[in-house]
Amino acid sequence: MKPAAPTDYRELARRRLPKFLFEYIDGGSYSESTLRRNRDDLAHIALRQRVMQNVADIDLTTTLFGQECAMPVALAPVGIAGMNARRGETQAVRAANRGNVPFCLSTVSACPIEEVAAAATAPFWFQLYMIRDRAFMRDLLQKAKDAACPVLVFTVDMPVPGTRYRDYRSGLAGAEGLRGALRRTGQAMLKPRWAWDVGLRGRPHGLGNIAPVLGERSGLEDFFAWMRNNFDPSISWRDLDFVRETWDGPLVIKGIMDVEDARAARDHGADGIVVSNHGGRQLDGVTSTASALPAIADEVGGAMTVIADGGVSSGLDVVRMLALGADSVMLGRAWVFALAARGQAGIEHLLQLIESEMRVAMALTGCTRPGAIDRSALVNGPPS
Repeated sequence: MKPAAPTDYRELARRRLPKFLFEYIDGGSYSESTLRRNRDDLAHIALRQRVMQNVADIDLTTTLFGQECAMPVALAPVGIAGMNARRGETQAVRAANRGNVPFCLSTVSACPIEEVAAAATAPFWFQLYMIRDRAFMRDLLQKAKDAACPVLVFTVDMPVPGTRYRDYRSGLAGAEGLRGALRRTGQAMLKPRWAWDVGLRGRPHGLGNIAPVLGERSGLEDFFAWMRNNFDPSISWRDLDFVRETWDGPLVIKGIMDVEDARAARDHGADGIVVSNHGGRQLDGVTSTASALPAIADEVGGAMTVIADGGVSSGLDVVRMLALGADSVMLGRAWVFALAARGQAGIEHLLQLIESEMRVAMALTGCTRPGAIDRSALVNGPPS
């Protein structure tokens, strides 16, 4: 039996994944207050129900950076997502291509960009962090260009990795060497389906895009050590000039939560932004994206493409984000849970559900196009 709602995939993923992987996807930083705010603030936004509005012709199609998409939804970059199903990022890009929505590959994906490009039937986006080794960054940017990636998503809210206590409790982080490996192996053995399909048949288990700099040290503890040592805390707006030296396509800045930063991104020539607090995985205690989005959209909307993420798990949530000012929405945990639960078929089903839910929500708010969804669709305005 197919799951009845996208949220069912979270429970299926919990049952099928080793604990360290599920907690990595599901968790946030510190006490996870921002993670909860993302979800709760979005859920409490009341839509304005309208009737007799002639909604016989609803069209969800949207154009993002010259690409016509089936709906204003994209699959967000998620680190080591490919460990949740066999060669997971290749399954994800195929699902996104079939659903005609963008897929964004993370720098720290399990599958390298070349493998994902070979699996894709349409262009996909690429995500990059500011890394101390600029030569390595140039190499990654060139690989993205060689793979015909049309859009670069530059994540700027991770100058240092956030503290995620769930990862320490699960053994994903902080359990180094043989002790950590044995702990994770024990968890994997408790999930025989994952152990067979991903643990054995899904090899090689590496971090494809950063494998050249990790060398033989390619374990999970090496990955976290690499992040701590190689993400660049000296990043500033001037560094966009370095990115632009190599990348001449659309540039999207991900991690904007403040109007001043949104204005700076616009003034420094970014083509778009993602209003995002990294899914509550970086600075705990920060406001939700639903709360931050309206003021940011008022400041830069129209001058650049505004995308939002954080707490989105349904088509209804997508409509809420559009009403708050977003041009499009990124799915993060939602697609990875679907991948872990049912692979490519799970993501395809998730996208079908979101499209169906969007159509119902748009019909009952009197909106026939994504561009027609604005704050007039809200009862009490955005959350404070």
